[in-house]
Amino acid sequence: MQTREVKIINQGLEDEMEVWAYQPCLWKRILVGVGAVFSGGLLLLLLYWLPEWGVKGTCTHTSLRNAHTLLLRTTDEFKQWFRAKVHVMSAPGNKPFDSLDLQSTAQLPNGDAERGISAEHRGKFRQPVEIHYFTHHSTKYYWNDAIQNFELYKGLEDVKVSCASIHSDHSSGLSQTLQDYRRLFFGENEIAVRVPSLFKLLIKEVLNPFYIFQLFSVILWSAEDYYYYATAIVFMSVISIATSLYTIKNQYVMLHDMVAAHSVVRVSVRRGSKDIEQAMSTDLVPGDVIIIPANGMIMPCDAVLIHGTCIVNESMLTGESVPVTKTSLPGSGEEASMSFDMEEHKRYTLFCGTHVIQTRFYAGELVEAVVVRTGFSTEKGQLVRSILHPKPTDFKLYRDAYLFLLCLVGVAGIGFIYTIVLSIMNKVPAKTIIIESLDIITITVPPALPAAMTAGIVYAQRRLKRVGIFCISPQRINMCGQLNLVCFDKTGTLTEDGLDLWGVQSAEGGRFSPPEVDAAKESLVNTAFVACMAACHSLTKIEGELSGDPLDLKMFSATGWILEEPTEEETTLHNPIMPTVVRPPKHSVPEANQNDPLTHNMELSALSSCEIGIVRQFPFSSTLQRMSVVVRRLGDKHMNAYLKGAPEVVASLCKQHTVPQSFTETLETYTRQGFRVIALAHRQLESKLSWHKVQGLSRDLIETNMEFLGLVVMQNKIKEETAGVLLELRQANIRTLMVTGDNMLTAISVARDCGMVRAHERVIIADAAPPKDFHPASITWHDTDNPAQTNKDDQTVEINLEDGVYDKRVTQQEQSYHFAVTGRAFAVITEHFPQLVQKLVLKATVFARMAPDQKTQLVEVLQSIDYTVGMCGDGANDCGALKRAHCGISLSELEASVASPFTSTTSNISCVPNLIREGRAALITSFCVFKFMALYSIIQYLSVTLLYSILSNLGDFQFLFIDIAIILIIAFTMSLNPAWKELVWHRPPSSLISGRLLCSVLTQILTCLVFQVLAFLLVRQQSWYETWTPQSDACNVSSSGLSHSRNVTSPHDHKNIKNYENTTLFYVSSFQYLAVAIIFSKGKPFRQPSYKNWPFMLSCVSLYTFVVLIMLYPVPAIDSFLEIVCVPHDWRVTLVIIVIVNAAVSFMLEILILDIILRRLVFRCNQGVNRPAEPPSADTPQEANDRWGSSFLSWLFCRRNKPPRVCYMHLALELQDAADWPPRHSTVTYASDLQSHISAPL
Repeated sequence: MQTREVKIINQGLEDEMEVWAYQPCLWKRILVGVGAVFSGGLLLLLLYWLPEWGVKGTCTHTSLRNAHTLLLRTTDEFKQWFRAKVHVMSAPGNKPFDSLDLQSTAQLPNGDAERGISAEHRGKFRQPVEIHYFTHHSTKYYWNDAIQNFELYKGLEDVKVSCASIHSDHSSGLSQTLQDYRRLFFGENEIAVRVPSLFKLLIKEVLNPFYIFQLFSVILWSAEDYYYYATAIVFMSVISIATSLYTIKNQYVMLHDMVAAHSVVRVSVRRGSKDIEQAMSTDLVPGDVIIIPANGMIMPCDAVLIHGTCIVNESMLTGESVPVTKTSLPGSGEEASMSFDMEEHKRYTLFCGTHVIQTRFYAGELVEAVVVRTGFSTEKGQLVRSILHPKPTDFKLYRDAYLFLLCLVGVAGIGFIYTIVLSIMNKVPAKTIIIESLDIITITVPPALPAAMTAGIVYAQRRLKRVGIFCISPQRINMCGQLNLVCFDKTGTLTEDGLDLWGVQSAEGGRFSPPEVDAAKESLVNTAFVACMAACHSLTKIEGELSGDPLDLKMFSATGWILEEPTEEETTLHNPIMPTVVRPPKHSVPEANQNDPLTHNMELSALSSCEIGIVRQFPFSSTLQRMSVVVRRLGDKHMNAYLKGAPEVVASLCKQHTVPQSFTETLETYTRQGFRVIALAHRQLESKLSWHKVQGLSRDLIETNMEFLGLVVMQNKIKEETAGVLLELRQANIRTLMVTGDNMLTAISVARDCGMVRAHERVIIADAAPPKDFHPASITWHDTDNPAQTNKDDQTVEINLEDGVYDKRVTQQEQSYHFAVTGRAFAVITEHFPQLVQKLVLKATVFARMAPDQKTQLVEVLQSIDYTVGMCGDGANDCGALKRAHCGISLSELEASVASPFTSTTSNISCVPNLIREGRAALITSFCVFKFMALYSIIQYLSVTLLYSILSNLGDFQFLFIDIAIILIIAFTMSLNPAWKELVWHRPPSSLISGRLLCSVLTQILTCLVFQVLAFLLVRQQSWYETWTPQSDACNVSSSGLSHSRNVTSPHDHKNIKNYENTTLFYVSSFQYLAVAIIFSKGKPFRQPSYKNWPFMLSCVSLYTFVVLIMLYPVPAIDSFLEIVCVPHDWRVTLVIIVIVNAAVSFMLEILILDIILRRLVFRCNQGVNRPAEPPSADTPQEANDRWGSSFLSWLFCRRNKPPRVCYMHLALELQDAADWPPRHSTVTYASDLQSHISAPL
């Protein structure tokens, strides 16, 4: 019997999860209850923090069918655990799309059971079925007996319905009964963002382990009568919790308002073939048919058009505010037989949240759409879900921080045992033993650490806001500091949004005519070429203004023609539809004598013969890379089809004899110069085709046997800032890639123009073909025209493979090349050449003709070889990639970009270096603060441990002075250093558990330990030393004037706070805190120097001055407050010398040894194996010293010949010595044999 079964739900999808089944176990619950009582509730907290322990501790395994509780675990790298309760509902059928016939409606829970059911059929209904389901992240999963697993119902696509059957089976709508039944499964059609109550948010926030530890600390300090610091920590925690609650609540409210603005509207729903009734949009279910009103609406669901045409603003989803035309789903032809898929058929789909601006309909017909998805299953719902339930930020810093804290806990454990043993040996009371041993834990693990580390991120977020970069995921700011690769979209990101018409080149008789600059020339007015430019588009008039795709607008305006749309009255009066008409302006017709009536009539006749009515549109498809229209010229008996699109695609659809022989050369000439080229074609359709027949034809039948008309050449200018920013990134050793939907050669040209590919570098195009006719898949490698190359023999290139620079002397031929890949080739290589994918992306710079999902896939591949990836796009079709990247930066402020962690108000890529600079500064700040807080804990731990040895401790006000006046002020002001103005070559370290950082922390700990022990032992060796009592008078040894006001009247100190050791260690440790703060608060090369951070400098100078003054010139009131005893002046001077030497040693260790020797010679590079041997004579004395010093220290630190840590470095080193990489020009790689390269002419 398989009781411990594990199943996969959402298999192959982004939110794939493993699921285990459990049922409650009484004896386990009793044990947990007893444990909770004895642990004071801590066991319950542990089970709350660890859901898998909570379920396993209270339940036993069972089958999924009988599950009461489910344990879910994501299959991604985060392996998150969730628990879900299984519910049971009663329904007349098993699945939402079951045919109920007559037997199903009696048991509907909403009271509509017998509506419309005749009496003779009552009593024939089958018994209701119990259906098990659970809810996770706003999505319901239902039990399916057939597959013995839970499944998700998305909508109409679940039944694999074809386009034709949507017309035949789903166009008449649903009965009220069927709608109610489906609503049981799909729920209300609402993207419900529930704003949690403040109480719920408070409980969730307070149960954070950090706050529980703070509560434990506060209780402990209160037991020790240490009320002041306890009050300060409570005050800080309250502010922190209040700020967090305010931020979280605001985010929920903002998201709720954004979603709820148009979520509930009244809609017209078709019931049967004739009945139309009004209903609330929340009642809609997949399969309903809704009427789109003429004046438009905000779509409450995802629906596919079955009648009519809509003009839609999809900026909410795509980020592009350009209206798009949606046409009705084909009901016949080849496409109609395909299964409906929202992604493939998005040009017919109206998405939830998008704004239908206008509808176009035929006389007597309504614009209708079939509901496909509702609620959180819609595109907008999934966007909102990704915001409500984001993936955790996986960053090495945070994982290492937990490991480091565990190390501190280990240190605390040693102190805990030491304290107990020492106290028992000295017969200390049990209560004191418990309090003091627990106190050592609160000292070692500082409760203020998270707040201090967050400060740097908050300051960075404020600075980003000042430069117009807004952030919805502050934790990702630190990740920006580690970026070593940034992908850029081209159009609207690297280049200007708009396109300018450079010229046109028509083709006649299989030859190109000379290029023309002006498409509106009189000689071109009556040509099919200009007619195609004027008619083949999806432009529409909205409030009298032409609106549509910018490329369409530029092409149409270049012709000078006029677009006229029928009014509503004209549409109603005429059948068939009054078409949209385009015509040339009157002055375009050849001029004649205006006074001659005959000539005037001829002019009107010529003008009317140029009028073209657009009968049908096939919208642009990014998959097909083309669009077409069917038109009729006024007076003609036949119709014409016009086509425009990517030149390669258009040429393949044309009769070969009409395509000029010089087509390829001409196209390359333009694309190499960075022009965007559109090809035009036309075809005269058969005269027997009527308007009605045209409406039913599929585009495949029309878009064939075309006649090639020529090329339209558009210029896409590079933005002014682009080249400078890319140069800055390259100089900072940050790799840049272009990921675009544009033509390959155009993309390569833009990459060269903007400096992404330099003049002397080769570009190798990888052109892959899928398997065909028993031939395996293949990749053809060919170079673009090679630029003039310099002498290869003595060229060297310095490549950086991580934080350090690997000074490899490699030939120009090996390194100065880039791969360029199309989306089609990328798909083939991913499927048939998985071994080559990582090698290819390591040196690929240009990705052209990439679909939106391929952009996301590329980001994932780059992340798989350990790149920290940034993505910068305009939000149009980059949403998936922006979300997937470590740092996604959207240049669009529209609603679609809310899923992007960063949004820039600046519409160029200058925001990228700004973000990286701030990320690096924030990351270094996090390291500085963490190191400082760790040292603060250890220094205080050392002081307390030494004092425990004489049964003493630091006083309450000494703790208060150190924790508030020194630590909090320093920790929060040291985070204020702004970012350094330049991006330097190397990146900050990404790990706390790295050699340099550990060396830094350990050397400082040892230094502080040595000087504290030295001071502790020295004071006990002084001639005036004695066990301190209120009557002690050590000050008179050196000065008789300081003892008159000593604590003669003080009662005996039962805590033994006042003693010479305490006073000595308090002074020494106070200076140590300030010394490590200044040492760790580093400026260049990632932050501005600390002297420019005036709050920090003011704090340090003030605290130094104060401590020196009270040490050299004691003030009785301050001494009394801080429980300091009077010591001789000579000893005070000795202490000053000790702290000065301490500071000097600390500085020398950090600056000289760590920053210069170790970073430069050990941690910077590992040259032993990777650098070819050179003759000693080639070295200067300094270089020789560096080399020998590096070799010795690398051996000493066991780093000699150590392999690289990240995948892309391994790959780079492997390929560096590979004789067959990069593949040679004009070779072919076959999937059957990756090692053989067969020469083939291209």
